[in-house]
Amino acid sequence: MHAAMTTAKKHGVAVGAHPSFFDRENFGRKELKISTPEIFDAVAYQLGVFQAIASAVGVQPNHVKPHGALYNMAVRDQELADSIARAIESVDPQLILFAPDKSELARAGDAHGLQIAREIFADRNYLNDGWLVPRTRPDALLRDPNEAAQRVLRMLREGKVRSVEGGDVDVRGETICLHGDTPGAVEFARELRSQLDHEGVKIRAPQRE
Repeated sequence: MHAAMTTAKKHGVAVGAHPSFFDRENFGRKELKISTPEIFDAVAYQLGVFQAIASAVGVQPNHVKPHGALYNMAVRDQELADSIARAIESVDPQLILFAPDKSELARAGDAHGLQIAREIFADRNYLNDGWLVPRTRPDALLRDPNEAAQRVLRMLREGKVRSVEGGDVDVRGETICLHGDTPGAVEFARELRSQLDHEGVKIRAPQRE
């Protein structure tokens, strides 16, 4: 975190916390059954560590996005989402919460007075119900940056994305996710950014109100 935030500061990039289940073995991408008080403590603890390192480096934390399975579960689970939102509120209520539109996570953030940035995904495929294709499926990832750019543009302009089943899904995009551990992520990001710039899309970090 120290190295990442130092580099972000050098390049003028906003930083945000990415709290997860305590599950290094599965990179936080395995769904676990954990009580809501434990989730509150885990998120508050990780935010606290993040805030401390940010303060030491001299940067202002901007946002929070739960990671992996914690995020995927929170978009559907009201109690889990509420625990996450309460933890953020308790540590720093000015942090922006990244969450999909119309999800339990977005609703919980709204209920606790958090600023929400509705999130869309550039490198993940969608199902007809609006959720992401599970990573256990071979069609979970979108690997072509040209296709991703056209899809992101449609999501931003029309509020629609084509699902893997062929239906149009309503989406709302205020921040775009691209996973750093996807193979070729740096080249993917460069090409995506280039095409969005070419289409006149202005990219900047969500601003704290």
